[in-house]
Amino acid sequence: MKDVTPPAATPGRAAKSEQTRTLILETALRLFQERGYDRTTMRAIAQEAGVSVGNAYYYFASKEHLVQGFYDRLAAEHAAAVRPVLAAERDLAARIRGALLIWLDVAEPYRPFATQFFRNAADPESPLSPFSEESAPARAAAVAIQEQVLTGSDTKTAPELADRLPQLMWLGQMGLVLFWVYDRSEHAARSRRLVERTAPVVARAIALSRFRALRPLVRQVHELLDEFLPSPRTPPAKD
Repeated sequence: MKDVTPPAATPGRAAKSEQTRTLILETALRLFQERGYDRTTMRAIAQEAGVSVGNAYYYFASKEHLVQGFYDRLAAEHAAAVRPVLAAERDLAARIRGALLIWLDVAEPYRPFATQFFRNAADPESPLSPFSEESAPARAAAVAIQEQVLTGSDTKTAPELADRLPQLMWLGQMGLVLFWVYDRSEHAARSRRLVERTAPVVARAIALSRFRALRPLVRQVHELLDEFLPSPRTPPAKD
């Protein structure tokens, strides 16, 4: 493959580079929707975007890396859209509900094709897995949102769980994503109903964790999370 390394970046070149990257990503997302993820090739994406195949591979090393670009975009859009809710609400249940409903709003336009590679992401060996090393940046961004949801609320939590609860809440969000993938109700109405029903339950469980009578259970939960829950920036350990 020809060397496509560009010259040293300048502000103008950096802006042009970002435009090209965005063009390739948006072209890929459109083709994923029109043709399906599995039937879309890097060559087809490059042709549609009007760039060389080598240039496409410079910005995205593989089709899977394009999906990681989508994950990063989705996380950034979610982080921006959730700010007003987190600024206005202190009640933990309302913050959990708002963050998850906004994720459904942000993800809805991508739903026709996102479900295709989310199914592929169920493979634990796939780089598209939310637990993979490749997904670490998007995973860290999503966990950071859950940390904001928790720490900005007026709910006190067990100190032992403070560093693990955002990751546990993110796992709950992954459960919602899986439900959403297979939800065929109009505008994901059942997924939204699931959020409405579960947010108060999750908030109450978190609030109860601080009481002394439950401390033995909290310690057991903490030990389980330490052993089995992956770090937000690293993949889970392999046996």
